[in-house]
Amino acid sequence: MTTQPFGGPGLAPGQAAAPAPAGRHPDPAGYFCQRFGAAADNIEQVVRGKREVVELALTCLLAEGHLLIEDVPGVGKTTLARCLAATAGATWHRIQFTPDLLPTDITGVSVYHQGSQRFEFRPGPVFANIVLGDEINRASPKTQSALLEVMEERRVTVDATAHPAPRPFMVIATQNPVDMDGTYPLPEAQLDRFLMRLAVGYPGHEAEVAVLAGNPAGPQAEELPAVAAPAEVARLIELAARTYVARPLHDYIVQLAAATRASHDVRLGASPRGSVALLRAVRVRAAAAGRGYAVPEDVKALAPHVLAHRLLLTPEAQLRDRTAAGVISDVLASVPVPAARVAAQG
Repeated sequence: MTTQPFGGPGLAPGQAAAPAPAGRHPDPAGYFCQRFGAAADNIEQVVRGKREVVELALTCLLAEGHLLIEDVPGVGKTTLARCLAATAGATWHRIQFTPDLLPTDITGVSVYHQGSQRFEFRPGPVFANIVLGDEINRASPKTQSALLEVMEERRVTVDATAHPAPRPFMVIATQNPVDMDGTYPLPEAQLDRFLMRLAVGYPGHEAEVAVLAGNPAGPQAEELPAVAAPAEVARLIELAARTYVARPLHDYIVQLAAATRASHDVRLGASPRGSVALLRAVRVRAAAAGRGYAVPEDVKALAPHVLAHRLLLTPEAQLRDRTAAGVISDVLASVPVPAARVAAQG
């Protein structure tokens, strides 16, 4: 499902971000909308012609979720992650997943220090604001599972000691859907921990020409100015969490999840974690549009990206070339939509 850009006005091309005002803002929705639009404009200087993908990635970050990008090589998956980190002024680490990668290569390890005569924890690359797991399906299930705890609880336990991850914290994992030799498909338990799954897709003709014309003169990911700092990103996360969602929209989200479980084409439907993830994303989308409340359109626009990867189709449905996206589309068409006024006012 294609959605229209929902962020507000941001930076003009080449314009540096103004420092964020300190303290409580008199118009939280307007402030959030302006900062969201500025961040999207900043990223789009490098990731061109993909406004919807950029805004969805920002939505995932500000909903405190994790992002799975499934697409062919060379369409900008890694570049998108780097631009997101640069725009947020955040630390980022890249983990290249391979079959011989060990769990401790991700989480870190305790090493005995001769001078102090005790074990000291050396954190792994997972301790960053944004962690890029490149080709995550090439690692063994044991290594993949090393990410489960930190993705859900935002901490890593090593030798019975918990080490918290920084805030904001986001895992962006990529996988190639074409080359499946030597890969380990992600289990449903791990897929359920990703708030969204996206495909970047090939750029349009004009966007690809602009990429060629602007290289190498155009800005690169490492040259992007920081539109925000991690502290401001954390503040935006808190502002989004306050967006009003009326009871009818809560009911609507639960009905959509329940409809996926009742579908004859689905063996495993959307979990309650999926409903919570959709609610968090809906709040961000509403705030990015400059509203202090959510509407049914927010739910309908985000449901395909948040719920589809959580569905496990029956073998019969797969033989009929049924897709999870098709199931979500049918569910959205069948579940009654609450009236906009009722949904906004509760």
